[in-house]
Amino acid sequence: MTGSARAQDPPRDATHATARVVVHVAVGVLVRADGAVLLADRPPGKPYAGYWEFPGGKIEPGETVDQALRRELREELGIVIGPSYAWTVMEYDYPHAYVRLHFRRVFEWQGVPHPVEGQRLQFLAPGGRAPEPLLPAAVPALRWAALPTMTVQSPAQAADAAQALEWLRGVLERGARQILWHEPHIGAEGRIEAAKRCHALAQAYGARVIVDSRSGRDAELPCYLSAAALRATRNRPQAVVLAAGVRTQRDTKLAEALACEFTIFESTPRSEQASDVDPWFTKLAAVASHAGQPMYVARPPTPINLARALDAGAHGLLRTLEA
Repeated sequence: MTGSARAQDPPRDATHATARVVVHVAVGVLVRADGAVLLADRPPGKPYAGYWEFPGGKIEPGETVDQALRRELREELGIVIGPSYAWTVMEYDYPHAYVRLHFRRVFEWQGVPHPVEGQRLQFLAPGGRAPEPLLPAAVPALRWAALPTMTVQSPAQAADAAQALEWLRGVLERGARQILWHEPHIGAEGRIEAAKRCHALAQAYGARVIVDSRSGRDAELPCYLSAAALRATRNRPQAVVLAAGVRTQRDTKLAEALACEFTIFESTPRSEQASDVDPWFTKLAAVASHAGQPMYVARPPTPINLARALDAGAHGLLRTLEA
């Protein structure tokens, strides 16, 4: 990957960035069956030698992102990759270059990755301690790579905290690791306390509960903003983790500005649809193509839907599990 600034250096002023030539870079997130992702350090003789990053490199004139990634990973790692899936796009402004990083996920490849250029390689398991120092773009990307491909949405049927906890315990036992929580039938005075109890239970399973802002907000709880709430938000809410619903590319930029961890592609009202006959993945692709964070889409959890979601640039699926 094109060199970046030191890990502790923030991007410089955006006004300055727009005056610079944009260098487009293809970045590969190689994901093993166990969820581990491949990191490589920059070899001696290159800027920021010894800093760890995801492998990849500059997109040459006439190349697509996929073509550039295939070439770079063959040259750097000696492997031939299978399908690559658009994931996120990030921009950084550094002293030597202003780069736009096109991250793509890869789940299949031929050959064993090996350090063709003398770099060190490491597969990092989810939750593992990352090697240091990391280049800035690798920091959020590592968090995002650990996100599950399935987010579970609560059924909004619980009458009290006990019922909410009972449902949650059931889905956690079945392997859910990220839950979008909204239980409007619990009384307003007790809803946040119920959310806190559910969040604590999820943490005991190594999972997390993201609380829909319609259920209330608390600085200690991860928070989800609907697309409508996102558009009405000017300052980032006090929340340890923030996620948001999106319907347009503009929404993804608003979510990026608020440092959202991920987004959920919401069905658009009929008045906003360009065409009622457009398939959902076409609309998703139009929104996800420049998203600066992973995106989920609400579709039934079938292999075909997951494959289409990945093809359209989504991270995974959002599923509602009934009580």
